[in-house]
Amino acid sequence: QVQLVESGGGLVQPGGSLRLSCAASGSTFSMYAIEWNRQAPGKQRELVASINNSGRKNYADSVKGRFSISRDNAKKMGYLEMNNLKPEDTAVYYCNVRGLSGGRWYDSWGQGTQVTVSS
Repeated sequence: QVQLVESGGGLVQPGGSLRLSCAASGSTFSMYAIEWNRQAPGKQRELVASINNSGRKNYADSVKGRFSISRDNAKKMGYLEMNNLKPEDTAVYYCNVRGLSGGRWYDSWGQGTQVTVSS
């Protein structure tokens, strides 16, 4: 089983920046896709950004040009760099990783980290 722990959330003023981290741990495993999702109060969870094992990246239109997703396969880490943050970016951000562990496909989620953008 692959466990994920997110960190880096917090309170930031509009226009500020945060860097979220997602640490994966477990027995021998590979990471194929890493995604960052978010859920604001009263809203459905939405995909913010994704990166596959080839480095291909995709972003929600609402964050293009402001957010950047990256990964460090050796460290089993995923990152989300968030710049020019807006109040509408306020949400709980979740890391989701899919890959192979022990020959089986896994799909793991972290517990989430709160991001609040407010003056």
